[in-house]
Formats: sequence, C-alpha cells, structure tokens
Amino acid sequence: MEKKLAIGSDHAGYDLKETLKRYMEEKGFEMEDHGTFSEESTDYPDYAHAVANSVAEDNDVNRGILICGSGNGISMAANKHAGVRAALCWEPEVAILAKQHNDANIVSLPARFITTETAKDIVDAFMDEEFEGGRHQGRVDKIDQGL
Repeated sequence: MEKKLAIGSDHAGYDLKETLKRYMEEKGFEMEDHGTFSEESTDYPDYAHAVANSVAEDNDVNRGILICGSGNGISMAANKHAGVRAALCWEPEVAILAKQHNDANIVSLPARFITTETAKDIVDAFMDEEFEGGRHQGRVDKIDQGL
C-alpha cells in the first residue's frame, strides 16, 4: 500500500480535508496537501488539477483524496487528466467497487452530504482495496481513449 497521498479541497471541503489529513497521518501516511488552506471562497478546479497532476505524474503518489461540497465538480476537473480515475464516493461500498472494478486512484468526497465518520470509512475502504484486473482491465484501458 502506498504511504504518500495527495489531498486537496475547495472551501466547502476545507474542514473535512484537515480532519482526513490528520487521520491519515495518524495511520502512517505522508500527506501532500495541495490546499485550500482556509474557508475563504476558492475555485475547486485549482485543487483538483494540483492533486490530479500529482497522482498522474509523481511516482511516490499513487492515490489522492479530493473534497468539495458535492464531490462532483472537483472529480469532473480531476478526470480531465490522462491516467486519473477520480470516483465520487458517498458510502464505503462505492469506494470498494471504484477501486476493485475501475482502478480508481482518487476518491472524491461530498463534504456537505456525508459525516466525518462516513468520510473516514470511505477513505479506509478506498485505501484497503486493490484493483481486480481481469475482465475490468480492458474497460479501464478504454477510459483515457477519449482524452
């Protein structure tokens, strides 16, 4: 399992980002924080692109966590990057399938719609799972074809 994660959020996800950053550090992960660094209004694509670039290009960072109010915008922006598969997850079971079947490498969380405990459970599930490969590999290979 990777021990270095990229994390980022807009203002709506700031508090949850800070909580998850500390939580993952307590679990032994090194966190590469791409912001935001306050609750002041910001633009989610700025943080999505920073985390996506880190996951796509940094050999030490293979997974990331993104957070915005709904989780949608930040994952849409991240998914514009080749090699990035950001999955919007609102329950641990969704994160498990995103990793097993889609080889997701970024989990996107909807800060306004989940509890802190659910967010921790989602991130734990995402980090604990592995890609199944097999019949799913060909499907995953087709994802970047449209970029």
